[in-house]
Formats: sequence, structure tokens, C-alpha cells
Amino acid sequence: MSTVTGTSATALPSTMRAARMHGYNQPLILEEVPVPDIRPDEVLVKVRAAGMCRTDVQLMDGYFRDYAPFSFPLTPGHEIAGEIVQVGSAAETGGCSEGDQVVVAGGWGDGTCRHCHRGDTQICAHGAWPGFGPYGGYAEYVPVPAAYIIKVDTRYNLTAEQLAPLTDAGLTPYRGIKKLRDAGALGPGRVVGVMGMGALGTYAVQYAKLLGGGATVVAFARNPEKLEVARKLGADHTINISGRSLGEVRAELRAATGQGEIDAGIDCAGAEEMIQLGFGLLGIAGHYASVGLVGDRIDIPLFPLVSREYTYHGSFWGNYNDLSEVVALAEQGKVQHTVHTIRFEDVNDAIDRVRAGEIVGRAVIKY
Repeated sequence: MSTVTGTSATALPSTMRAARMHGYNQPLILEEVPVPDIRPDEVLVKVRAAGMCRTDVQLMDGYFRDYAPFSFPLTPGHEIAGEIVQVGSAAETGGCSEGDQVVVAGGWGDGTCRHCHRGDTQICAHGAWPGFGPYGGYAEYVPVPAAYIIKVDTRYNLTAEQLAPLTDAGLTPYRGIKKLRDAGALGPGRVVGVMGMGALGTYAVQYAKLLGGGATVVAFARNPEKLEVARKLGADHTINISGRSLGEVRAELRAATGQGEIDAGIDCAGAEEMIQLGFGLLGIAGHYASVGLVGDRIDIPLFPLVSREYTYHGSFWGNYNDLSEVVALAEQGKVQHTVHTIRFEDVNDAIDRVRAGEIVGRAVIKY
């Protein structure tokens, strides 16, 4: 364990509550573990709220075991908001202070590769992530490199449970929408489809309106309650795709927008059938961004991809600057939140509900 080199004005406890994985396909174990030490370049964050992502469920279910080796016990939770309670000696000159309200930017790069030098530390081949190792937001304290802390202006009265989901659910679709915008896929007279209305979709609808340059935003989902949320968040139209063919969905899209195709799509589900639907609706020279990861494979026809000159964007999480922009939008009141607070003691029940897709918006553990 690393050595504490900073000081804290407040006496810290020796142990903390944590919900940890001890193996795949097992419930989390709620236990008391030592409060972690910090390295000189780190701060210790007292977790006030931790978002519960579907990725946490996939981690528990073994989705990532073929892509990255993990050692147990492991503490999930990569959506973290809280306050600094201890500052390492080398971080004291970096603007971090005890008591700062902060969010944690995930994707901690090695600092040497070309992706890190460009600022995209979240795709560093040798990076690390909170919630995919010994420390994560499903515990009361987490050590964080000071370089990945973003301070939040307390004048705007944003709560920890509002802030925590912004670090992934609110960040990931933001980067995806920016890619569509920067590719020229959005603008007046364009139709952009938001595919899937889970937590990511609720933010994607808002960003499509904020960054879309006047594009018409259409939300596609199976759950009527989630589609109602999309309408409240600004979607121009919503289409329930449950039990409906591509032709039927296309006809409703035409009736709503005047065209049976979308010019751009952001897929917030990642299910194979949803991606097939999205590409089935995509117009000539259309752009499609995938940010969801429900499934693990896709199957789309090759000839339309080539002959209609589609562009398919992979978009993973977001970098420090992306999250800074998201936090600024939230501080300005331009982002609405759909949050359900979960007690730490109920984390396994909440995991089952996230797995079943029952929660509208984001479940957040509140300490």
C-alpha cells in the first residue's frame, strides 16, 4: 500500500465501508476495509455519491474478462463525486485543497503515449480506471491522481448525486454527440436519432438539442416511461420500437419528421438489434456513433455501409476537457438530471434492477 505524504486537518477513520467483488457472477460483499493511503501525487476523495452504471453489472457478469485481466477483490464504481479530505505532498501546489467539491475524471493514462499527449487519456493502452481495480466509488474513500480531479463551483448548489452520473452517463454521450457535430452530421434540416433511453440516452437527447445546431431530435426506445422522460428533456419526437418492424418504424419517423431516415444516430444501448435498426434507418452519407455496450458483437450489411458511404464512430467515455465542459453546462443549469438515490445497504438489489433495465435514469449510491 502506498504511503500518505500529505496532511489532513480532519482525523480520518481507519476503516471504511466498501461493496467489493470477490469473483465473477457473485453478489457484492459489503465489508469494512482499510481507508486507502495516497501517493504524493494523489488526493483522497470522500465519496459522497457514486453512479451505478450498467458497465458495473457487466463487470460483475464477466463481460470484460476477455479484454482485460482483473485481480480480486475489486471495488466497482467509476462515477464518483465527493470532496477532498487529504492532499498528497506533490499535489498541494496543483490547486487541490481539502474541502473542495470535486468529480473524478476516469481514464488515467500513462502520460507518455500519443493519445495521452493529445489529452485522450481514456483510450491509453496502458491506462487505469477507478472502479476497475482495488478502489472505486462503491467505497467511502478513493485515492485519485490529482491530475484527474475537476473542482465544482459550490455557488451553483449541485449535489453529489447530480454530479456523479455526469462523469460517465453524462460524459460518454457528450463526446459521441461532439463527434457527430464535428463530422458535419448535425444542423438545420437534419434528423438525429437517439437510440435507447437508458441513463446515457437521457443526456444524449439534451446534448443533441444543445449541440445539434437546430437538428430535429428523435428518441427511439421500447419503454413508454423512458420515452416520456425523453419528451420532457426536449426530444422533438419519440418512437416506441417495441415489437415493430423496420418498415413500421420508418413510416412513423416519416409521419413525424417528413423523412423516413435519420441523418445521424447515437446508439446509447449497444444491443445488436438496436444497432441494426439504427443502420436500417440511416440515410445516405449518414453518421452513426456507438457509445452503449449492452452486447458484444454487431452484424450489419456491408454493401450499404460502403455504397451509401456511412461513417461509423466508436466513442469511448470522454477526456478531461470533455468532462470539464459537461460540468460547466451543469453549473449553468443546462443539463437536467434523472437520478434515483440508493442506500449503500441496498446495492445488490439495485444491481439486479440495473441488470433488468428497470431503473429510469441513473441509480446513485448516496453515502
